[in-house]
Amino acid sequence: MTAPADLATRLGPLALANPVLAASGTFGFGLEMARIAEVQKLGAVVMKSVTVKPRAGNPPPRIVETPAGMLNAIGLENPGIDAFLRTVLPQAAKLGVPLVANIAGETTDEYAALARRLSAEAAGAIVAIELNVSCPNVGAKGLHFGVAPELLQGLVAAVRAETELPLIVKLSPNVTDIVAVAQAALAGGADALTLINTLLGLAVDLSARRPRLANVTGGLSGPAVKPVALRMVHQVWRATRAPIIGLGGITSAEDALEFIVAGATAVAVGTWNFVEPARSSVLPAEIAARAAELGAGSVQELVGTLKLS
Repeated sequence: MTAPADLATRLGPLALANPVLAASGTFGFGLEMARIAEVQKLGAVVMKSVTVKPRAGNPPPRIVETPAGMLNAIGLENPGIDAFLRTVLPQAAKLGVPLVANIAGETTDEYAALARRLSAEAAGAIVAIELNVSCPNVGAKGLHFGVAPELLQGLVAAVRAETELPLIVKLSPNVTDIVAVAQAALAGGADALTLINTLLGLAVDLSARRPRLANVTGGLSGPAVKPVALRMVHQVWRATRAPIIGLGGITSAEDALEFIVAGATAVAVGTWNFVEPARSSVLPAEIAARAAELGAGSVQELVGTLKLS
């Protein structure tokens, strides 16, 4: 029997036991899913976005199923940074899995303030910070950072100045040139990139002739976006060779390894957590076994090995 491939993973300065993460916005703060999934088997949990002030999110309905996917317009519902640091993080830190804080803001100053507080008050409980600069569910607030390279570089630089924690930037696919945006994030000081976030979409109730989401539009995720995600991961990896967390429609070890071969250093499971909440916990072992079948001694040997000719 072939020995499983080594799963050790490094995202820039961040070392993880395996390359499987829970994606932000699909796993709560980790506490909710710990009741039904073995979160300790994950490489890390990327917690849901935190903002400066509490947010109630968008009005319902804010989730709609679509063919091979889901539209969501949650609107960054969260308790705010004060409650997060006071009550949520101390509990989550007991889960026995590396935690990545995800932050979102409406201004550069808000992002910088969040990073400053996390570095000062949570550095022992979190292993990295991920910037959500691409959520399509809150109108223009924050969205412009993810689609404008110059603004994004300035934002990342401002956050970089406030923290020594590994810094990950989650990129929006709703752009003309994903490589230019990725390069701007790296120029600003990002250690790694996450891509892709959701694609902007619309669902229609024909009988009522109204949008199915109260917010009108939402973010499309799930297996439907996988080909787009793979293409963008490969484009960014070829242009930058940066550490990448790939996500978008991952449901199996095969899916995960496709992202890794395309250029991802690690992968994140998102929408599928709603279908099979415990699925991500068993993926590391399945990835190790499948990578070994492909002749790899370690999963990292497969990063970026897609053959183009």
